[in-house]
Amino acid sequence: MAKINLLPWREERRKELLNEFLIMLGMVILAAALTVGLVHFYHTQLIDFQNERITYIEKRITEVDKKIVEIKELEKQKEKLLARMRAIESLQRDRPLVVRLFDELVKSKPEGMTITRMTQLKSKITIVGQAASNARVSSFMRKIDESEWLTNPRLKIIEETVIGTNIQLTGSDKILNTFTLTFDQVVPTDEGADEVQGL
Repeated sequence: MAKINLLPWREERRKELLNEFLIMLGMVILAAALTVGLVHFYHTQLIDFQNERITYIEKRITEVDKKIVEIKELEKQKEKLLARMRAIESLQRDRPLVVRLFDELVKSKPEGMTITRMTQLKSKITIVGQAASNARVSSFMRKIDESEWLTNPRLKIIEETVIGTNIQLTGSDKILNTFTLTFDQVVPTDEGADEVQGL
């Protein structure tokens, strides 16, 4: 005799399918949540790593900026020291020229002439003086022109004035000639500088 199942098997089957669906849905949700969590963790680690790199780079930039400021200060000090060294070298180089200038003036100045004022601008020299006659001024200019260390004498002014007390005049000399004279000092080149240094 055939057995007849009178239980509502369709409802039972529906419940089984619903349970299977809910289990599968839970597993999918769990896998999705786990994947999202892993991706979030990975991205958080990347962000932390990049933040650490940025912090390190900013720290290095700050250090480099400080070093740049220090280097600029050192360069300023270096320029100051080099300027001082150049000034000292210039003084050392020009010191014998001053001695040579006065030596040549003493050799070139004739008797009966007084130099009252002398100014120098680079190699150009201007002197103001008094002479007993025009011939003495001419003689002075010739000796300057013949000198190895002085050149290009140019008479700016010469005028007669009443006898002063600056020099002693002899014989028939009754007037003084006040004059302004310019000339150039010969500045040796680097090759001739050694010769000047030996003075």
